[in-house]
Amino acid sequence: MVSLAQSMRPQLEQVRRAWRGSPLPGFLRWWGAELRACLPARWRASLSGGAQWRILLPDGARWQVRAPGDEAVLVQIDASLSPAQQQAALREACAGIDPQDLHLALCLPAQAVLRRHLKLPTAATANLRQVVAYEMDRQTPFTADQVYFDPLERPIGGSSDALDVELVAAPRQRLEPMLTQLREAGIELDAVDALDGDRRLGANLLPPDQRRRRVHPRKRLNLALGALFVLLVVLAMGQWLHNRRAVIDAMQAHVDAMHDQARSVMKLRQRLVASAGAAGFLARQRSQSPTVLAVLDDVSKRLPTDTWLERFNIGNDGSVGMQGQSPQAARLVDLLKKSPYLSEPGFQGVIQTDPRTHKERFFLTAHLKTDDAGKPNDKGGDDAAQTR
Repeated sequence: MVSLAQSMRPQLEQVRRAWRGSPLPGFLRWWGAELRACLPARWRASLSGGAQWRILLPDGARWQVRAPGDEAVLVQIDASLSPAQQQAALREACAGIDPQDLHLALCLPAQAVLRRHLKLPTAATANLRQVVAYEMDRQTPFTADQVYFDPLERPIGGSSDALDVELVAAPRQRLEPMLTQLREAGIELDAVDALDGDRRLGANLLPPDQRRRRVHPRKRLNLALGALFVLLVVLAMGQWLHNRRAVIDAMQAHVDAMHDQARSVMKLRQRLVASAGAAGFLARQRSQSPTVLAVLDDVSKRLPTDTWLERFNIGNDGSVGMQGQSPQAARLVDLLKKSPYLSEPGFQGVIQTDPRTHKERFFLTAHLKTDDAGKPNDKGGDDAAQTR
């Protein structure tokens, strides 16, 4: 687990650096301040927690404790005191601050650090610290192992192929005695920075592996409460959807029952209409369609005597099919066109010569003429007949 955390530190550092260089932190601070300003004073006091920084300034053999942006000295700690006395003096200066919210930064004077502005390609963002360390001996009179440094990304307007980086570095010879002295006094630092006027520059010169790792119980509690809130919201939405689905299912069942009743009524109505019109329908069909015998008699009279039919059938849809042989099959269409019972006579398929009889084998189709062409002829099984 430790090795995994160590291997993830460069990626986490890149994420932190990208977050600090983005405009989102400033926007969220402004937005949070505006929201807190809308709350009552008592609520604002209860929500005023969070990271609160205190600055340690070296002053000879003493340490000055200040608040960021304030030149007033809260307390001066003599470095010759015992570690317990120094810690007590620090607690006195930070009275009223929750120890979990207290963050300490050792700030060096502006003249004690070296600052350089670098123009780098945006591809260097993924390994910015390594790139800056490689450029250290070119930009400063030191090598990377002789200084504590931190690259700060600065916004650059109107350029997407360049990266503006400010290099902040301090010699190890000057900084390491201070760190050792504070470490012996039991004072843990969260950052090593430089002053820019009366405020912090925003850097952290400590190497990533030496930076303080904090465990925030309240953050864990807030995450647990947030997860519980999300879970409750999901459960509430699920309950609402379940109730809504139950109501919809009940309505759908009622609608389905009504549809079944409506279909039953429609079936009864259709049966009534069918029963009432059955006799009249059959009578109309017989009057509108010619009889099979009449059609067969007419076809027999019109076909030549040297022509015979092997099959003759009338379909339920009024189609007529005739299959047979004739010396001259092509003239049969003209003969059948004159029939008062047939319409649209024509051959289906290709006319072929029978090798045995030397006559032309044909398959001829037509349609029965009716008084009402929109109604089909329904003759049942008695409408099929064969001749010859």
